[in-house]
Amino acid sequence: MSDHHPTDFTGSIDAAITSAIVARIPDAKVEVSGGGGHFRIAVVSTVFEGKGLLDRQRLVLSSIKHLLAGDRAPVHAVDELVTKTP
Repeated sequence: MSDHHPTDFTGSIDAAITSAIVARIPDAKVEVSGGGGHFRIAVVSTVFEGKGLLDRQRLVLSSIKHLLAGDRAPVHAVDELVTKTP
């Protein structure tokens, strides 16, 4: 993406998002796309069985909250969050 979101983060933000989600949800299959602080995340996991949409989203977002915190956070917004069961 051409727009730039100022951050002090170094390394792959996509990889950081993926590893944070997998640390919380070990069987998760994660796809991340986007840039410039705005990301789309898709997560497939058995942990979502029997959970409502908001509970699924809260679980994922709580796993990356450290990447969303502060003025110079690497993730400014999650524009789309898809959570599915296998």
